[in-house]
Amino acid sequence: MQPWLHFLVRVEAAAGAVGEWVMLTYRLPREPSTPRSSVWRKLRRLGVAQLADGLVALPADARTREQLEWVAEEVREADGDAGVWLARPTSRGQERALASMMAAARAAEYRTVLAQALEAASLRPAERARVGGQLRTELRRIRRRDYFPPADRDAAVTAVEALVRDVSGEWGRARDLELRAGSAPRGGRS
Repeated sequence: MQPWLHFLVRVEAAAGAVGEWVMLTYRLPREPSTPRSSVWRKLRRLGVAQLADGLVALPADARTREQLEWVAEEVREADGDAGVWLARPTSRGQERALASMMAAARAAEYRTVLAQALEAASLRPAERARVGGQLRTELRRIRRRDYFPPADRDAAVTAVEALVRDVSGEWGRARDLELRAGSAPRGGRS
């Protein structure tokens, strides 16, 4: 995540200007389907806004431009056509619509993580620890493509951290009880 990008978009929006976006236009042959699937997965992982078939966009910065250039190269290597463009929406409303579309997609991902964290709260400590680690990893993945953080983000992060903290607290309490009883801690934790 680029905190300065969020600041830049907010400052430009406040000043009435629209921000710059990096766009990828691409077309791949239908067969073989493997390159199409690979490109689609990479674009999804980047969190692009799908504007039309074969046209995606991200807020422009050096990282997003480089990432879309790499995808364009992969498209060309698969005998497709691709181009990377820098563009500005013609109005703040268009830019807000793009940002809202991207934020809504991330919000859905955060809500899924939140639901999984709440569901995991009833599991045994070892299972909660495993799920908590997986959810932390998923949060990191989502944050990498979260250019316009939605409100759902804070709730998901709080739920995952509470899940992990509760497990750590239980292990600490179990260790304290074992030490008081005079036995060695289990599970390699000291």
